[in-house]
Amino acid sequence: MDVRAVDRAAEGEPEWRVAERRGALTQFEALDKPDPRVEEWRYVELDFDLGDYRLVDTPGEPGDGSLGTFSPSHRIVVVDGIVTSQEPGPPEADAPLWVGGLAEAVTQRPDPLRRLDGNGVPSGIDQFAAAHAAFGGGGALIHAGRNTVTGPILVEVHAATSGVVSFPRIVVVADDTAQVAVVVHLTSRSDVDALMVPQIEVLGGSGANVAVTVVQNLGPEMRSIGHARAVLGRDANLVLAEAGLGGRFSRLRLAIDLEGRGSSADVVGAYFGDRSQVLDYRYVMHHAGLNTRSNMFLKGAVEDDALSVFTGMIRIDEGAQRTDAFQTNRNLILSEGAAAQSVPNLEILANDVKCGHGSTVGPLDQEQRYYLMSRGLDPQRADRLQVRGFFEEALGRFPTPEVTPPLREWINGKFVEAQEEGRV
Repeated sequence: MDVRAVDRAAEGEPEWRVAERRGALTQFEALDKPDPRVEEWRYVELDFDLGDYRLVDTPGEPGDGSLGTFSPSHRIVVVDGIVTSQEPGPPEADAPLWVGGLAEAVTQRPDPLRRLDGNGVPSGIDQFAAAHAAFGGGGALIHAGRNTVTGPILVEVHAATSGVVSFPRIVVVADDTAQVAVVVHLTSRSDVDALMVPQIEVLGGSGANVAVTVVQNLGPEMRSIGHARAVLGRDANLVLAEAGLGGRFSRLRLAIDLEGRGSSADVVGAYFGDRSQVLDYRYVMHHAGLNTRSNMFLKGAVEDDALSVFTGMIRIDEGAQRTDAFQTNRNLILSEGAAAQSVPNLEILANDVKCGHGSTVGPLDQEQRYYLMSRGLDPQRADRLQVRGFFEEALGRFPTPEVTPPLREWINGKFVEAQEEGRV
């Protein structure tokens, strides 16, 4: 990956986008592989390099991206970082709701993309973000104009070719008082060994309501290093939910900036790691405006030799008075070889706030098991009921209820399979 790859990616793009790419290339060349001795990457060590993967010009054949009976209002399919189809077809350039590929948006709908300057994922965060900004560009733009109500919109993101790195990007811009719901499904066939570097950016105008659900159900040999950022204006609200189920290594760095007075954000997570999976979450909730509210609520389980990491930061600026913020992370350890790291953090510079956190890591409740067995259940079924009940509180908060049945099935199926194979 070098300047020639940047030039190929930038072909036909306006000068402002070409300049962004070349600036990101300079950052990419200056950045080293992430170091686990740095707090941002603590607890994990990457066993691969970006140089191990190649870019592709032609996407491969995707697997099944189904989310059960989910019927979206719009559907965009991205394969190996390239948009391959969308339903319905490309919108008119001046349509109140614009749902289409980023390659077209750069010329047909550039204004919402230009507004991300300073509000998107910074390319200097790490080597992967810089590579995304330099070599990526395939993905989707969802732009909901003022007062527009739409959704749910489905963006299927497939990894289809082994040995390939892809940089899918999903941008959601909701103008003042717009309402939009988006589901992003990251998936791959079970035999694909590739690297995905997804990026999700949300910009909410005054009074906007945005719901984003991310379902990560990648194959067992996949690696994913994702970045997400949301910036919210006055009285805007965001609900962002993520289900982390697949991948050999999967990381998501999320930053939410509550800039406008009265803005709010709810972050929900449900993740389940098995075998030797690593699921890595780094979340930052930044309160900058007056009278803002946030709640982070994540539940996870690990079995076999899997590792989960959650580091959450609530940062409250000096001027962000009357903030109400909380973060919760609960973890089940289902096998002796599994581990969970849960590190909540608070940085509070204001004096008129309500703020707190809760974190637990532990096994299934033996008293609950005894109670369920006293009601006629065998030990295996008693444990299954506990795992199911543990995740229901999180799944019930997902903003697009159509996706919860397959999530429930996949999560419970992981534990049942491990029981049947004698792994727990």
